[in-house]
Amino acid sequence: MFKSLIIAFATYSRIPMPIFEWKEKDMKYVLVFFPFIGAVIGALVFLWNYVCNINNINLLTKVCIKTAIPILITGGFHIDGFMDTMDAFKSYQSKEKKLEILKDAHIGAFSVIMLMLYGLIYIAALGEITDEKDVIILGTGFILSRALSGISAVTFPYAKKEGSLNFVADSASKRNVRITLIIESILCIVAMIIINPVNGTVAAVSMLLAFVYYYKKASKEFGGITGDTAGYFVVLSECVLAVALVLVRFLYH
Repeated sequence: MFKSLIIAFATYSRIPMPIFEWKEKDMKYVLVFFPFIGAVIGALVFLWNYVCNINNINLLTKVCIKTAIPILITGGFHIDGFMDTMDAFKSYQSKEKKLEILKDAHIGAFSVIMLMLYGLIYIAALGEITDEKDVIILGTGFILSRALSGISAVTFPYAKKEGSLNFVADSASKRNVRITLIIESILCIVAMIIINPVNGTVAAVSMLLAFVYYYKKASKEFGGITGDTAGYFVVLSECVLAVALVLVRFLYH
């Protein structure tokens, strides 16, 4: 279990970890610890928000660093998947051609355009999330997005017979991992609702709807999921969460 924890952080973050030879038995519970990286990101986002509030740091600096924290922790791992996936989506080619585009190391114009659009929306949403409880819900969302992504990895059909996602998922104890990730997801949702019943419920529902959309979109476009689409979902769901928190504040309050 401890080795699985180290492998999870070594794979999905840039946090320095001990180096050792990875064996297949060490990979069984890697996805269980995937959401733990989200917990680190969420804690740092909350801490930065607290520091900004007590020191009256200006909004631009506050939002830019808050946006940068997930990228610094993950090294842009999920954004890479988002860009590859958007290139494939916007190609309007056959499933086979789209899967080839996913594997292409080069980036296209549409991936850059969609990343810029995503960044503008996400930064704008973060700028409006000022309530401390909403920041905690936002931080919890970093955990939930990864828990849901992990569930998809051991549940949804794969678009390819091989790849990084297949390797991690095939090495996993799928039943145990799935049950644990579902429990982690439920705990996140319950925590969101306890923190703020209205905002938390809207936040949780928005991420679950993004999860359903992800399944349908990946199935339609690729015939299943890949490592890139898993990263795409993490990025998408976190943006959906931020926008949902802003909308519910405007509409409800």
